[in-house]
Amino acid sequence: MTLTLVNVLIVIVVLALIIALLLFYIPVGLWLAATASGVHISLVQLVLMRLRKVNPSIIITNMITATKAGIDVSRNQLEAHFLAGGNVKSVVSALISANKAGIDLDFKLATAIDLAGRDVFDAVQTSVNPKVINTPPVSAVAKDGIQLIARARVTVKANIRQLVGGAGEETIIARVGEGIVTTIGSSDSHKRVLENPDSISKLVLAKGLDAGTAYEILSIDIADIDVGKNIGAELMIDQANADKGVAQALAEKRRAMAIAQEQEMRAKAEEARANVIQAEAEIPLAIAEAFRNGKLGIMEYYNYRNLKADTEMRESISNSYRQVQQGSIEEEKEEIKEPEVHTGENTNQLR
Repeated sequence: MTLTLVNVLIVIVVLALIIALLLFYIPVGLWLAATASGVHISLVQLVLMRLRKVNPSIIITNMITATKAGIDVSRNQLEAHFLAGGNVKSVVSALISANKAGIDLDFKLATAIDLAGRDVFDAVQTSVNPKVINTPPVSAVAKDGIQLIARARVTVKANIRQLVGGAGEETIIARVGEGIVTTIGSSDSHKRVLENPDSISKLVLAKGLDAGTAYEILSIDIADIDVGKNIGAELMIDQANADKGVAQALAEKRRAMAIAQEQEMRAKAEEARANVIQAEAEIPLAIAEAFRNGKLGIMEYYNYRNLKADTEMRESISNSYRQVQQGSIEEEKEEIKEPEVHTGENTNQLR
């Protein structure tokens, strides 16, 4: 009796395992749901999906969703996209959203966008509801040297046809920033930019910055403009300091050259004095030699001595006169004073 009960339990467990395996490989529940929703698929195809390592639940669920929304997609298309590593749910949701919004989007383009690494459903949503991109602060300098810091808001919608191979938000932000810098830099005065900030939007928007991107720019609005530094004045100050340094260096160079030249002239003067002294020291020897040779007489010698004494006396008188004259000039400078300022009482007394 006990063995019979054990055998029955074993049989029940085996049957349960077999049924579980059959239900796993033959998802009867999915087949019933698909049949009830109007999606015609056989149980054999569901089993083959398991063998191809395709999740039947994802394929059948999205086929039911697409059929109910009126989207014509086949099982093979969904399986191929699943095996390619795509997001089947995102593609089906994007197709449904595009169909309801009247956007021209087919299954081939949707899968290409999805396999390119972009969120195709978000792209469709952006096409329906444009989004706003806030640019970081952009600094630019007008022609008068004043720095302006601008912030812009760019309203864009997705360009479905350019999503594959088109540039993203970073390119839009970079191009808008470049346009703002160019527009402010070409302005004669920063006051004009502050008075008409919409001029920046018009000029930047007219440049067609959305070319080659995955977005279409609808509007560019300048959210805020702040006045920054006076870059022109700072550059002028830096240039003046640089010119000052160059001038000081040149002046120092000239001063050093003048000092060197002065020292050179002093050395030459000392050399000349030494030559004169040496020549004067040779005069007595020459006179003695002239006496011995009979070329110089006694009267000629005395005339020479008188002429020398007369020259020394004149030089002494000239030096004394020069010193006296210089002293007189200094005394006159000390005696010269500023005229006294008379007060009212002194003026009345003088009257």
